[in-house]
Amino acid sequence: MDINTPESAAIGAIETKADAFDASFDIMARQDETAAALEALRGDIAEVKGRLDKVNRAAVRPVIGNAIGGADMADASPELKGFVDGYLRMGRETELKSLSIGSAADGGFAVPRSIDAEIARRLVKLSPVRSVANVVQTSTSGFRRLISIGGTASGWASETGARIETNSPKLAEIAPPLGELYANPSATQQMLDDAAFDVGSWLAGEIATEFARAEGAAFINGTGTNQPRGFLTGPTAAQNDTARPFGTLQFIASGNANAFDATPESKLIDIVFAMKAALRQGAVWMMNSATLAAVRKFKSADGSFLWQAGIVDGQPSRLLGYPVVEAEDMPDIGAGNFPIAFGNFKAGYLIAERTATTILRDPYTNKPYVQFYATRRVGGQVLDSDAIKLLKIST
Repeated sequence: MDINTPESAAIGAIETKADAFDASFDIMARQDETAAALEALRGDIAEVKGRLDKVNRAAVRPVIGNAIGGADMADASPELKGFVDGYLRMGRETELKSLSIGSAADGGFAVPRSIDAEIARRLVKLSPVRSVANVVQTSTSGFRRLISIGGTASGWASETGARIETNSPKLAEIAPPLGELYANPSATQQMLDDAAFDVGSWLAGEIATEFARAEGAAFINGTGTNQPRGFLTGPTAAQNDTARPFGTLQFIASGNANAFDATPESKLIDIVFAMKAALRQGAVWMMNSATLAAVRKFKSADGSFLWQAGIVDGQPSRLLGYPVVEAEDMPDIGAGNFPIAFGNFKAGYLIAERTATTILRDPYTNKPYVQFYATRRVGGQVLDSDAIKLLKIST
């Protein structure tokens, strides 16, 4: 066909229009692909933003509020939701009986692990002796431990020489007396009905505060009858570690019948070096604030204070290089008292406790308040009597 004819010109025009028409479809397809890509990108951005918001909320909100019973319970386990919203707020026991929360024989339910762990964390912060002592968890009420108090002989021998038979080791049984520690915080039903009221956090704080107050006194002055035996209620003697019976704490006399003598710093140094070198690693001072006020004024022979204030936030103040723990249940300075203890309590004092805290909800005893009767089995006793030394106000 002649390309210069009118027919060929018409065909060329039709092909040009077709190409333009096809090109318009390509543009629309690319626009659709671009719009889809932008929409997917917006979805990804929204997802990342949502995750960041969740992280920020978790950082701002205390952990206890999300994990224990605050207003945001979206990520909580069914066990925790049933305990907080069902039992603590509304008193519905049927939800707990279908879960793995055990019921005590005398009533009450074992708290979920998250609440029990929060109570334990707060106890360590609030209870002076617990924060430095040896704490063991037990599933039975009768905990016992055997410790060696010497008696095993040792020696040297050649490769083929005879070995002398050693003596049998002497053992002592440690069975810390246990008692039931209880707390009974109260709240109104209106408080419990308020969705913004963090029931789990409030309950953990109230229980831990009451537990810390009661056990703090028992670990120091407890009688051992239905409660721990405090380290100040056992036998004491002035003899050193080689001459003193096992279980008896050594004391250093102050040199004055009613207070410190003229050189109190020398008595504190004597207490430190009356303890074996291995036990001094990790030792702390323990006294109440009234005694601490007197001790902070002590000076050495060159006029410098024995007290060294902590220069870093969170670091304890020190006395003769050892941290000081304030325990208000320690006795005041007075005739025959033991106002100061120096010890490695990790080695010297044992706390045994049942792992689960139980709670009984009681809306009837003290209307219009709802009481939460919380109990835990706790015991305590001196473990190694060489690891704790005392200062006694006497001549």
